[in-house]
Amino acid sequence: MVQTVNDAYFRHAAQEAAAETPVVEVLIEVPRGSFLKRGSTGNVDFVSPLPCPFNYGSIPAYLGLEGDLLDALVLGPRLPFGTLVRVKAWGAVTLTDRGMTDDKLVCSNHSPDPLQRQEILQFFHLYAKCKGLLNICRRRPGRNACEGWCEVSQALARARPRDDSWRGPPFSF
Repeated sequence: MVQTVNDAYFRHAAQEAAAETPVVEVLIEVPRGSFLKRGSTGNVDFVSPLPCPFNYGSIPAYLGLEGDLLDALVLGPRLPFGTLVRVKAWGAVTLTDRGMTDDKLVCSNHSPDPLQRQEILQFFHLYAKCKGLLNICRRRPGRNACEGWCEVSQALARARPRDDSWRGPPFSF
């Protein structure tokens, strides 16, 4: 097979992007396949009618715009509750929950392919609708929507480092 200049360029660009991809520590709160949605304090938020399609948790070093730990999902095999894993963050999904921006970093050992990105976005579009219904039942007003995919650098720029004064989210989710 003949290698073109474009092939070499794109392979080099992909390797360069992978080298610049930040590594984060994610604490698993919801193992892949679990029906229990736990929050950053360890309390059960709700029981889902559908299993979570990926490991879900938070990055203890950062706070998101809503005042809670920055959310993250980890693709790959099921990880036990409470596992702390170092993994690359490849992008983020921006969710609006009760009118507040709530970024979720997308992490794995390898960059998600376009089909995985599409599946993640489809999940969060459905999740936002379901969370909106739950918020109505809980009498918690505000817009709920999946805003789409963004670069990890954008999500990290909106987050702030967590300090020792943080004791939990400013309100219930």
